Formats: sequence, C-alpha cells, structure tokens
Amino acid sequence: MNQNIAIISIGSNLDAEENIKCMLEILGKKVSVLAKSQLLKTKPIGIEDQPEFINGAVKIATSFDHKNLKLLLKSIEDELGRDRTAPKFGPRTMDLDIVVWNGDIVDVDYYTRDFLKNSVDELIH
Repeated sequence: MNQNIAIISIGSNLDAEENIKCMLEILGKKVSVLAKSQLLKTKPIGIEDQPEFINGAVKIATSFDHKNLKLLLKSIEDELGRDRTAPKFGPRTMDLDIVVWNGDIVDVDYYTRDFLKNSVDELIH
C-alpha cells in the first residue's frame, strides 16, 4: 500500500491545549503521526479581538489520498466542535490544513505566515 507523507498545520484558540491533545489522539488512530513541531502562541490574523492562537504542525504517513485526508481533517475539526458559520478569521476549536503533500508545498499560506513556515520547516529538515 502506498504511503503518502503530509505535513498538516494545526491552529486553535478555543481551549487550544485540550483540543490539540484530543486532535492528536483522534488523528493518531487514523494515520501514523511521525513528528510534531513545537507549538507557538501567535496573534490572531484578521479579527484581532480574540484569544491568541496556538499553532504548530504535524508530520504524518497515511494511505489516504489527498482528497480523503482533507475529508478526514474536516471530520476531526467537526468532531472537536468547529463552527463553520463563524467568520473566516474568527475563533476556532481546531483548524487543520494540508501544507506539504509528498514533499510539495500545497498551501500558499506557507509563504506568507512565518509561524507556519517555521513549524513546517522544523518537520521538513
């Protein structure tokens, strides 16, 4: 079976420590978690009047293809109470995005957000 290697960005600013811990447990049951970056506190982007975020990244190996991994990440966000009616840059329990897929950068935010680039680079090298 083909193993895909992905790096997923992690972001939360609602009960972040608990939600990140739960997310890693749920994710670990579905894919192989290979490494986790340091978690960083970051200021909110866009809507500034909200709690600081905790951001990081996790490197995984999975037999899921890109589309199905994306669906899995959305289902984990939903399981952790993500409110999809909230503003795009508003508070969230969990935000998971595929940033690197089999060595290729697939999320343009990598180039514009230093905290994301640093977390991802920690797992690339």
